[in-house]
Amino acid sequence: MSTPACTIVQLTDTHIVTPGELVRGVVDTADNVRAVLEQIVGSGRNVDALLLSGDLTDDGDIRAYRRLRDLVEPAAAALDAEIIYAMGNHDVRESFRAGLFDDRGDPDRPHDTVHLLGSTRVITMDSTRPGRHEGWLHDAQLSWLRSELAHAAPAGCTVLVLHHPPLRSAIPPIDGLRLQHAARLGDILLGSDVKMIVCGHSHLTGSGSLAGIPVWVGPALSYRLDTFAPIGRHRGVFGFGFSRIDIVDGTVVATAVEATPSQPVYDVSESEILARLRDLARQGT
Repeated sequence: MSTPACTIVQLTDTHIVTPGELVRGVVDTADNVRAVLEQIVGSGRNVDALLLSGDLTDDGDIRAYRRLRDLVEPAAAALDAEIIYAMGNHDVRESFRAGLFDDRGDPDRPHDTVHLLGSTRVITMDSTRPGRHEGWLHDAQLSWLRSELAHAAPAGCTVLVLHHPPLRSAIPPIDGLRLQHAARLGDILLGSDVKMIVCGHSHLTGSGSLAGIPVWVGPALSYRLDTFAPIGRHRGVFGFGFSRIDIVDGTVVATAVEATPSQPVYDVSESEILARLRDLARQGT
């Protein structure tokens, strides 16, 4: 049984608000984040990084960023995990930087970062444009990315993080809010060591590919989109989750984790299940 060389937990679209407020008047997003972090810490599993991939707050209020930070930092410390923050279209650069890093910085400078988790490289790119909800990458950002990818990661494995998926969608509002001109990004990724593109934004779980590279759209932590609503309707529903992204034998594997409270169907020892599978394999030979 292979042990992941690296495990990243993606928490996306947290949409944190200030205390006493609810998202769309009904969702306590801080409670969702708190419950998920307790689940992750309580699992006892190794986690190398908590990746928060945009729309961290609902309206860019600095108090909401500080509230999120107060939730995430103790969990990361308990896990001995790095925290990686990325920007989303609901985020505001100045308050994002001030609330999370105590540094307002240049509001015109995109928040693009590089992190090394052992031998796995994680590159985040700020696909936001102030005042817009669809995704964009500027020429300077694409040049920067090309320069970064000119040098492979130590194990030849890079995970690229964008808030906006570079994918078409059959759901018209989601399609209109995707990363624009995604082919330009695809041209840069050809032949690179990027093994997966990880996104959020859409409030659904989905996948596709760009330039032959898998694209993963992680489930939102606030609420989810009804992806098969009656024709002509667009609606959000209760429910939330997160993603575990594992690097196993050089392959990046993304798995959606349902976090909405529910009753278990069964709960047995993992070693017992593995033993049964080995027995069945021996019987079949």
